Amino acid sequence: METVVQDEDRHNAPGTPPLVLLRGITKTFPGVIANADVDLEVQPGEIHALLGENGAGKSTLMNVLTGIYRPDAGEIVIDGYAHDFASPVEAIAAGIGMVHQHFKLVRAFTVAENIHLGWDQTPRRASAAALEARTRTLAERFNLAVNPAARIDELSAGEQQRVEILRVLARDARVLILDEPTAVLTPAEAGELFSALREFRARGNAVIFISHKLDEVLEISDRITILRGGRKVATENTKDCDHRMLARLMVGRDIVFTNFRETGPAQTGARQPVLSLKDVSARDERGVMALRNVNLDLYAGEILGVAGVAGNGQRELSEVLTGLRTASSGSILVDGAPIAARDAAGFVKLGIAHIPEDRLRSGLAASLPVTDNAVLREYNVPPIARGPFYSPGAASALAHTIAETADVAVPDFGMPARNLSGGNQQRLVARREMRIAKRLLVAAYPSRGLDVGAINSMLRYLVELRDAGVAVVLFSEELEELFNLSDRLIVLYEGHVMGDFPIAKADLETVGLLMGGQTRQPGMDTA
Repeated sequence: METVVQDEDRHNAPGTPPLVLLRGITKTFPGVIANADVDLEVQPGEIHALLGENGAGKSTLMNVLTGIYRPDAGEIVIDGYAHDFASPVEAIAAGIGMVHQHFKLVRAFTVAENIHLGWDQTPRRASAAALEARTRTLAERFNLAVNPAARIDELSAGEQQRVEILRVLARDARVLILDEPTAVLTPAEAGELFSALREFRARGNAVIFISHKLDEVLEISDRITILRGGRKVATENTKDCDHRMLARLMVGRDIVFTNFRETGPAQTGARQPVLSLKDVSARDERGVMALRNVNLDLYAGEILGVAGVAGNGQRELSEVLTGLRTASSGSILVDGAPIAARDAAGFVKLGIAHIPEDRLRSGLAASLPVTDNAVLREYNVPPIARGPFYSPGAASALAHTIAETADVAVPDFGMPARNLSGGNQQRLVARREMRIAKRLLVAAYPSRGLDVGAINSMLRYLVELRDAGVAVVLFSEELEELFNLSDRLIVLYEGHVMGDFPIAKADLETVGLLMGGQTRQPGMDTA
């Protein structure tokens, strides 16, 4: 039963057509009904949130609106006129711009080149310095800090996301679609983005805001539409909604939110570290020092939270801990002895697993089947490996087990992993890595892109792993998540560890100051 509530507070003149009207949109893929007879109405001067579980059809619906997919049935009406978009170029020409969850940037180009690529306002003849100056002006206008001269493949996921947002905002689209836009932004950066969106809305434009973060949806939106199983189940005024109501509409049942701080103390056992970094420094892809003389001890049965603004050494730290990046100096000890492993495969043999920051590029072989990706870490051990032979039957059985445990619905295990929704990709990678994490799990933003129910499950898995005696390193841009889950917290700033302390002695204000590079405050005792 669909609930539709009209917003009495909207001040559009009578008869003003919606900026976006989708009627009866249906889109299917082999074995999957992604959208089934979906209606959506977005008014001028409105921020309209789109909610739903992973795989509910949100991204597919927006891909139809932006011309990436052609609908099997239904109609797209923009400003009162019907459109049949054959490509994203036609959608952009109609005033519709989208920031995708998975970045659409040219990785070999600079930030300035990506901003100006394919833009009709790009000067015909402009030097690199001129493009960088224009980009710097745009970044200041929209309060999105970027380095115009940096190449995309040198940037962290958070920095790349800022470039995506800036590229679309710069084109002054009338309808701006944002798919998980704050996933890699700090609270302060998210606040600056919200200010820009409110200014955008005040000019009579519209925003379609896709997010799993209920707090920010309730803060920024005017109305909320919820999809479940590819169908629209409700459109509500935001002022009439709360967290539990939205969660119930998304998943069709009440969600019990777990307070992980009440699950009991960490079972740390003996205080011999399972892994230690001693004066470790590491360079990024540009050869710039990204980690500086890091000293860090990781203990069994403990979750270490890592806080920091994106681009302050988080990626380099996660890669040093998992063998993906070689330290420039310093030493790594496992159980008190220098580590002999020299690559990621060697770290895996030690029981060190990794949920990477960029699941699609670093966690999956996107063009390979789901089965191959699910067994990627265990293809060379029994029962999948039988001597020199590979057992397809055992691989299929293990892939089905991992998918079932991770609650990932896979219509065809032979389809490319890229065809899974972002959240299902994340859950598949996470459960695969947890299976091999006998000593240490490095989890880089594991709840990114997950819906409210899946986040709760993911965090519970990390706690269960900790309670089983595994050391867990949790990177997150959500301070609330870090405070709720961590036993100990460190803060990174420009590659330095600014503080290392028990979570009981941490507070949001001090952690925020440390993230900005200010020195440790009185009362913030180190562990």
